[in-house]
Amino acid sequence: MSDTASLLSLFLGSFFAATLLPGGSEILLFGVLKSYPETLWPALLIATAGNTLGGMVTFGMGWLLPQTQQLKHVEKLRRYGTPALLLAWVPLIGDALCLAAGWLRLNWWQAALFMALGKFARYWVVAFAIV
Repeated sequence: MSDTASLLSLFLGSFFAATLLPGGSEILLFGVLKSYPETLWPALLIATAGNTLGGMVTFGMGWLLPQTQQLKHVEKLRRYGTPALLLAWVPLIGDALCLAAGWLRLNWWQAALFMALGKFARYWVVAFAIV
């Protein structure tokens, strides 16, 4: 597999791992960087972009849910706002945070920014643990 195909696979894997589908994009990043260490920065950016876009799909799904009742735990997210999405990378709670942020109709571009920052930081730690 070429480095271009590996980076495309990394993007798709990162995207789907950030939706409600299960998956671990860190292992994909690990594989790409072991095979093509020269792709460090493109791989970091591609994984971050894919994972952020996937998180925004989950955010959009939350936006589409009807707001029939207020939930206690969701109100905590309203108090912390979009900076709470720095934790969108955390397994299990990350998807719930993205969904709840959309349901609360939080600012979408701030949500994307904080999501991307948190996800990039996670990938950066993984990448520099490898190289």
